[in-house]
Amino acid sequence: MPRVRVALVVGAAFVAIAFGGHTLLTRQAAIARRRIGKPLGEDSLDADRVWTRSLNGQPVELLLLGDSLAAGLGAEHRKETLGGRIAKATAKRMQRPVRLRTVAVVGSESSALASQIDALSDDYRADVAVIVVGGNDVTHLIPPSVAAEQLEQAITRLQDAGTAVVIGTCPDLGTLQPVPQPLRALLSRMSRRLALEQTRVAWRTGAVPVDLREAVGPAFREQSEEMFSLDRFHPSAAGYRRTAEALLPAVVMALESRPQLLQKVLLQR
Repeated sequence: MPRVRVALVVGAAFVAIAFGGHTLLTRQAAIARRRIGKPLGEDSLDADRVWTRSLNGQPVELLLLGDSLAAGLGAEHRKETLGGRIAKATAKRMQRPVRLRTVAVVGSESSALASQIDALSDDYRADVAVIVVGGNDVTHLIPPSVAAEQLEQAITRLQDAGTAVVIGTCPDLGTLQPVPQPLRALLSRMSRRLALEQTRVAWRTGAVPVDLREAVGPAFREQSEEMFSLDRFHPSAAGYRRTAEALLPAVVMALESRPQLLQKVLLQR
């Protein structure tokens, strides 16, 4: 059983105790579990490569960390994954090729960020890292303060290695139509609270936050058939395109804020 489906069941039980209505919420979690299923499996596409090789200059090193959204689960082609879309768009904006490295893992909570960084070789240095995480923290009922602290530790490690960091905050889980009410409303409030904690961490550490709840939440809520993939839980190609568009300005800003990298870009033009 996928970790996110298990989390919905366990999470519903805990929320039921806290808010009352144990039977109702656990029943709703079971309904959501049946509706979502696992038609996508648990393996995302491998999109790691140098994108837009035709451009001149050394590739920008782009690193993706986090959960299934960062990994691109639900995309049918590697160019449709979140990493692939950000890499292509960044190459176009910076006029340099982009080498994508993805260590995001489907089902990850914020606690997994440390092991994802550990998986990188000692000599690897990303120019910019994009972290998208939080949904599984919510469904597993990880306290927002704990998840935020784990995120902050990951940001600090990346920055100490000379990497600029962009944070895509926790999406609005209230857009998940297979989850019945009132469980969906509870998940929405919980995901909002975590997103606020993640934003505070980003500002405190100097990372660049992107509020995915505000940037893409309305589209996922109003155009759910288009934005979600087959399981109605993970983004479709269109959903990843919208998410990448929301993250791109922050990625470019993070890169251009690094004087050494910007100088190299200008010299190569």
